[in-house]
Amino acid sequence: MKYAYVESLRGQHAIHKMCAWLGVSRSGYYKWRNRQPSEQALRREQVRQAVILVFEQFKKRYGAPRIRLELNEAGIPCSLNHVARLMAESGLKARNGKHFKFYPSGNAINHVSENLLGRNFSASTPDEKWVSDITYIKLEHGFVYLAVVMDLFSRQIIGWALDTSMTTELIIEAFEMAKAHRNVKPGLILHSDRGVQYRSSEYQGKLYEQGIRPSMSRKGNCWDNAAVESFFARMKVESIYAERFLTKEDAYACVFEYIELFYNSVRRHSTIDYKSPRQFEEDYYAQCA
Repeated sequence: MKYAYVESLRGQHAIHKMCAWLGVSRSGYYKWRNRQPSEQALRREQVRQAVILVFEQFKKRYGAPRIRLELNEAGIPCSLNHVARLMAESGLKARNGKHFKFYPSGNAINHVSENLLGRNFSASTPDEKWVSDITYIKLEHGFVYLAVVMDLFSRQIIGWALDTSMTTELIIEAFEMAKAHRNVKPGLILHSDRGVQYRSSEYQGKLYEQGIRPSMSRKGNCWDNAAVESFFARMKVESIYAERFLTKEDAYACVFEYIELFYNSVRRHSTIDYKSPRQFEEDYYAQCA
């Protein structure tokens, strides 16, 4: 589809030029881009996420027949053929036969969510849109990795975790911190890049349990997650690059000071009327009272 081709190159060429080259209208492209997924597509995605969740819950031991039974008992009606097809598309194969071979998680290979955020980094209320990403911090010997979750309404860092490995557990720890302190409701968008950690079945299952809608950047396009990339750039210039870290604990102390004591509580942010993220949220809730 021509509109899909334009979308794949968005950010590399002007939209009006690409539409002219392909002989399509800009208004038609924007209408296509802002379309809502059909109820059937949403239902299919919900069932697919449920299949992945059950598959991981039973440690890859259940094939389509047993997963179908589990879903039906949970109130999710679906046929055996439908479950088998969704498992095949997601690369899920139960370890219950002599021909079973160990493969990476099906989500880690195949699952890529639609870019629901679409570079719209504004939000009208707290906990409407979150973004997440990972960066590295150099130690004297080696590196540590920092995962954060940001609320786009106030640009507040609502969850973060730091460790010596860039694992799925790292981003889940940051997510769990955010979830514990915020008002999570079904429909919340959580955007990330296509990193294998974010495509893991374990992480996707966590989102599904909360009714969170995953969103992912286009391949190789860092600008699709520009808000959190900008935060990392500021943090490194304002704090990280000025320090020398011997250990993970040194880096943790620096990150804690920057995020919790300065950035969230004190630093004035140009996007939110030069208020700190916490002050911006406090003013919002005071107006709602």
